[in-house]
Amino acid sequence: MRRAVAGQGTARSPRQGRPTLEEVAERAGVSRATVSRVVNGQTTVAEDLRRAVEAAAAELGYVPHAAARSLVTHRTDSVALILPESPNRVFSDDQFFPSVIRGVAGELDAAGKLLVLLTTGSAEARSRAERYAVGGHVDGVMFASLHDADLLPELMLRRGVPVVCNGLPHLSAPCIDVDHESGVEAAVRYLLAQGRRRIATVAGPQDMVAGRTRLDAYRQTLAEADRRAIIAVGDFTAESGHAGMRQLLADEPEIDAVFVASDLMAHGALQALREAGRRVPEDVAVVGFDDIALASYCDPPLTTVRQPIAEIGRSMARTMLRLLDGLEVEPLTILPTELVVRESA
Repeated sequence: MRRAVAGQGTARSPRQGRPTLEEVAERAGVSRATVSRVVNGQTTVAEDLRRAVEAAAAELGYVPHAAARSLVTHRTDSVALILPESPNRVFSDDQFFPSVIRGVAGELDAAGKLLVLLTTGSAEARSRAERYAVGGHVDGVMFASLHDADLLPELMLRRGVPVVCNGLPHLSAPCIDVDHESGVEAAVRYLLAQGRRRIATVAGPQDMVAGRTRLDAYRQTLAEADRRAIIAVGDFTAESGHAGMRQLLADEPEIDAVFVASDLMAHGALQALREAGRRVPEDVAVVGFDDIALASYCDPPLTTVRQPIAEIGRSMARTMLRLLDGLEVEPLTILPTELVVRESA
């Protein structure tokens, strides 16, 4: 069969309807099966035939039908990111989730994949996410900032859905996390080096790896310095940081430093200290954790432990892409943290 020369003919008018696979084959001078293999990304097609098919498809304005292609490839070219919080919490001013989303979206977009964002802050939302993911609408699922009691990741794994997670390393799926221990140790040792003697903490939620691990590291570092732990517990919100700081001041008026397990909680703690007439850092030094944009604009600017939030998202997406390609992945990836010294300590 004579192969058509790329560039011959005119583009199809939109009024003529959607171009078909057969029309692309006729224009390119190849079989329908060859066009199908090219469209579905198979590598068994000779380069000259591939170029002819791609040129013919471009001339005709042919776009593969996603549903039909997924039947052949068993791929949707979309990946879900499930965030176990309400939409209000996800898009609040804590900036953690938006930064993770930005990191995931950039990697998936570069790989030609679609990001599907799902929030599961209620039982109904979790049920909808479960039905959507196990129903074959996505190729894999990523979870960020998990709580211990969240059974959805394990359920997805049992249903054969590829899973990558952040914040639950005991799960039988690849996990991306940060070096909480080293970051907290650096923060507490810095406060000790400044001559602070009564160092308290507002810890994060104890049903999350980040909250639990940061509290453990705070306790361990103080124990090694023969100092007593002074603890309040929050939930990573500014309101809980404010309440935790008020509790600490009521229980231990002589505290002269506080490590706060998130920057948003530290923002609330700073407000509570101002209300109590305590100067920062003269009376009480404050160190946070995250280094979100808010940290630079606190009054005073917040000394904090920087974690690479957007890189968490990028690493999750890269791991998922490797998983979907059948490549080996690391079961646990730990990203570094570092202390950023500003004016609050």
